[in-house]
Amino acid sequence: MAKGDKINFSTPSGFPEFLPSEKRLELYLLDIIRRVFESYGFTPIETPAVERLEVLQAKGNQGDNIIYGIDPILPPNRQAERDKSGETGSEARALKFDQTVPLAAYIARHLNELTFPFARYQMDVVFRGERAKDGRFRQFRQCDIDVVARRELSLLYDAQMPAIITEIFEAINIGDFLIRINNRKVLTGFFKSVGIAEDKIKSCIGIVDNLEKIGENKVKQDLEKEGILAEHAQNIIEFIKINGSVDEILDKLKYLAENLSETEQLSLGVSELETVIAGVRNLGVAENRFCIDLSIARGLDYYTGTVYETTLLGHEALGSICSGGRYEELVGVFLGEKMPGVGISIGLTRLISRLLKAGILSTLAATPAQVMVVNMQEDLMPTYLKVSQNLRQAGINIITNFDKRPLGKQFQLADKQGIQFCLIIGSEEAAAQKSSLKDLKTGEQVEVLLVDLAEEVKRRLG
Repeated sequence: MAKGDKINFSTPSGFPEFLPSEKRLELYLLDIIRRVFESYGFTPIETPAVERLEVLQAKGNQGDNIIYGIDPILPPNRQAERDKSGETGSEARALKFDQTVPLAAYIARHLNELTFPFARYQMDVVFRGERAKDGRFRQFRQCDIDVVARRELSLLYDAQMPAIITEIFEAINIGDFLIRINNRKVLTGFFKSVGIAEDKIKSCIGIVDNLEKIGENKVKQDLEKEGILAEHAQNIIEFIKINGSVDEILDKLKYLAENLSETEQLSLGVSELETVIAGVRNLGVAENRFCIDLSIARGLDYYTGTVYETTLLGHEALGSICSGGRYEELVGVFLGEKMPGVGISIGLTRLISRLLKAGILSTLAATPAQVMVVNMQEDLMPTYLKVSQNLRQAGINIITNFDKRPLGKQFQLADKQGIQFCLIIGSEEAAAQKSSLKDLKTGEQVEVLLVDLAEEVKRRLG
């Protein structure tokens, strides 16, 4: 770069960065999510940001959204190191685009070190080569849980997922939401029973999954373009529009399973859905928090059973705020054995962006400090430091102002950072072992003995 040229220090498109108030909100939400995950026994793991490309492309994820890369070619003085490692400079690598496929590879790598069913959570950054736009990022944080078993996995794990989603979003207090539940076997079984060819079912599911984005008429048109007869396309539209209460929909599905032909898979899907709904109810999830929605398909190839999408009521345009489902063969791709799993994912970065813009969430104060000890006199700094430490040891977050400036300026600095209380100790207060505590929200100022200061601040903080 030539001398005098300016460096472009703007963030790369689609890669977010956060102001302190935004990052503190993210950490606050992460803590809520982590506590709920751990209350159900999920344990944390970490997987690499970079995986082998062939791993990420398992189960048909050819990935228009994969961000590709290759191993760097080491310089000549490290050639022997590369040769010894067995790596080649052209071995394909890519950044992980979700947490589920890397989890499958993780289990394959650590099979003999894990106990099953293996329940893990991961709150990590993933990368997608998408066109960056409002609410869509190339780098974002996902909060995932999955349970994976060897050979068999109880459907009650599927039932736990709506309970976990409910606890998280009720704790975040984002308003009314609805967990929409379906089963991929119900869809595939119905398609078979009305005569859809086996090789067309996968594409039909993908079309149905776009219902909310493209509308009913376009779904029907796309089905017909796929070679589906107009009569069958209309049957599919009518099927996915079945509505009513959870029990009414189950009854309608059971009726179809008893009266259509070739309904073995449909019957299995209805039975699984019934078991999951019973479990959700037994876990105490309120009836207004979940429903059966036969249009929910989840487009990814690896989902085989229960699927979920969560919608914020009144803000449906935000899309799904938490989704997931059951998969039977994803881990088995790497190990050659049946290892069923079920999981959900919250795209936290996207969610925060959308909820802030909609005014549903607000950022936190720029600092976690609750009290600022103002600097009245430089010679009293030993007192300020001692008082600050005493308050910290009592569990109160403190900023000690080391810079001497006018008192009003110090109040302004505290207020700008969202600090509610300022502690004022001058020579008279220090001699009398007391302080003045000023509430910047109300303007109230009270005198407090230093010995009582911690308890008084805690009382006022609530």
